[in-house]
Amino acid sequence: MSRALPKYNKRRVGLVGGAAAVALTGAVIAGSALAGESSDGGGADARTLAGPGTISCPDVASQLPAVPASAQAEVTRNLEQLDQQIAEANKRLVDTVGQGGPNFVRNAILGPLEDKRIATVNRIATAVGRTADRPAGLDSLAACTLTK
Repeated sequence: MSRALPKYNKRRVGLVGGAAAVALTGAVIAGSALAGESSDGGGADARTLAGPGTISCPDVASQLPAVPASAQAEVTRNLEQLDQQIAEANKRLVDTVGQGGPNFVRNAILGPLEDKRIATVNRIATAVGRTADRPAGLDSLAACTLTK
């Protein structure tokens, strides 16, 4: 035989849970505010002083053969997408400064960027290859590096 809790017990549980959430949120905010301070009173820690660097990728457009007129719009659209991918990776680089371990940038930013660039470069090669010789070796232009 199950017994239902009276209404006031349910509200008490809700209030206690809500109060705990507010207390934890306050602790997280306070901890975040204190995390940037150093013991010598110098202000921000070293992570905020060093720039994250930028993503540098090979230029695909300069390595393309003559693009047939029938493929020009698709190639241009994909070249713009390559630029957008670099911009997004640079933004992510800035947004994640100090996160992860020593391989974070390679695993979380550069690796996925390379995968996206391979797909985009292949779309460019396919577009050109529909009406002309498919360009070879464009995949070698997909890898990017972090420059400081």
